[in-house]
Amino acid sequence: MTGPKITLYFDIVSPFSYIAFHVLKTSPVFSECQIEYVPILLRDLLQRCQNPPPIGVKNKFQWINKERLYWSDRFNVPMSIPIPEGFPAPTVDLQIALAGVSIQAPEQLTTLTERFYSIFWAEGNTKITNQEVFQPILQHELPDNGVSDLINEHSKEVLGKNTEIAFNGGAFGLPWLVCTNSEGQTEGFWGIDHLGRVADFLHLDTSSDKAFNSLL
Repeated sequence: MTGPKITLYFDIVSPFSYIAFHVLKTSPVFSECQIEYVPILLRDLLQRCQNPPPIGVKNKFQWINKERLYWSDRFNVPMSIPIPEGFPAPTVDLQIALAGVSIQAPEQLTTLTERFYSIFWAEGNTKITNQEVFQPILQHELPDNGVSDLINEHSKEVLGKNTEIAFNGGAFGLPWLVCTNSEGQTEGFWGIDHLGRVADFLHLDTSSDKAFNSLL
């Protein structure tokens, strides 16, 4: 019998994948879970699903913005109150770089993902998606790796493969979580408001985190 496992597919541009990332990393509910963070490209996932970007759907963006603030407050996730200027910013280069990190320095992926999420969503700085802004951070954190080598065709292929795996597993938006419980059963879950179902499927005790009361 093995412990519960969670794979979180993410893109820095998604506020809800940021919230999910933060909750999985900090909530005691998930402290015994084996968690894998996998970068994908939300833009390509939406295209594969023929799912229009939320900002292009009338009334949906306003709702999403309210939900972003509600769930970040509920789970105590640092979040910019104004929507970051320039949102939605293209994250292709940044996600390719993170795919490269997952190959060349996987032990640093969580730390760097947290750093970029914080700059984008907590500080509200979408310029972090630009190579000239994120490359110095990568250079500082990965001094033994050639930063220019992170953004290459192989990293791009890995990002595309990750996105395809998420799509083939049922994903149509983010956050997308693929969970395996102690009985070996696997199921996919979408959305920050389904973390209660994730915990239930994995047989986790949610009493240690009062934020889960709103998910009942």
